[in-house]
Amino acid sequence: MPELPEVETVRRGLLTHAVGRTISKAEQLHPRALNPKSIGKLQSIEGARILDVQRRGKFLWFVLNRPEVIAAHLGMSGQFLINPVDHRHTRAKFGLRKGLKSSELHFNDQRTFGWVSIEETESGFPTSVRSIAPDIFEDLYDQKSVISNIRRRNIAIKTAILNQNIVSGIGNIYADESLWLAKVHPEKRANEMRAADIERVLESAKEVMAKAIEVGGTSFDELYINVNGESGYFDISLNAYGQEDEPCSRCGKLIRRIKFANRSSHFCPKCQKL
Repeated sequence: MPELPEVETVRRGLLTHAVGRTISKAEQLHPRALNPKSIGKLQSIEGARILDVQRRGKFLWFVLNRPEVIAAHLGMSGQFLINPVDHRHTRAKFGLRKGLKSSELHFNDQRTFGWVSIEETESGFPTSVRSIAPDIFEDLYDQKSVISNIRRRNIAIKTAILNQNIVSGIGNIYADESLWLAKVHPEKRANEMRAADIERVLESAKEVMAKAIEVGGTSFDELYINVNGESGYFDISLNAYGQEDEPCSRCGKLIRRIKFANRSSHFCPKCQKL
């Protein structure tokens, strides 16, 4: 699933290729492409001009020259692509025009868990985003409050940082990488941790994701690419996620993989002792 760095990479690409364009045509091509909570059909935003593209955590939204926005979540395999050659997985598409120049923006989604939606806003945030916590790069992010929230919970620290209502944008990849960098075991109970240790985990998450954004996110296959169709390169820098039975780059001990909340968790048994 695309996480914060991948979604931020997409957002930056859309700033270049979509902002300032008028939506000349909008089409829904798959029944699940439009969120059931959308207040209108995609055709309702035809004629609108895209003013900005914003993000919170894993959510994107297109700011228009009208009260509504186009919100989007990439799900497991969603992509926004400009003038793609392969249309097999296109679920919705938007004709864009600026002066005499025209282009097409496609929302592709092989696994069809992603969606787009026409939504109202409150304080600048779409309806679907209001319950989502600020992410670690936002001005509204309050780290002291996040640490206090985490320390009150009798849950694993990895479960805590994956909770989008506590801090948004972190998924399985960057949770494993952040905990490895902070030298914290993923199953460590949050309510047993010192505030300083939780702060180290959150600062590690910010550092890891900032580095991932610099190289365009993490791509393991063709399911994540940016708007130009290019892959991200952070996978070559991974220290824990997907590194089962590989030597830890810090101590040489083999990385372990364990089952964790219906998914896998990767960690170094020497550096990240429980």
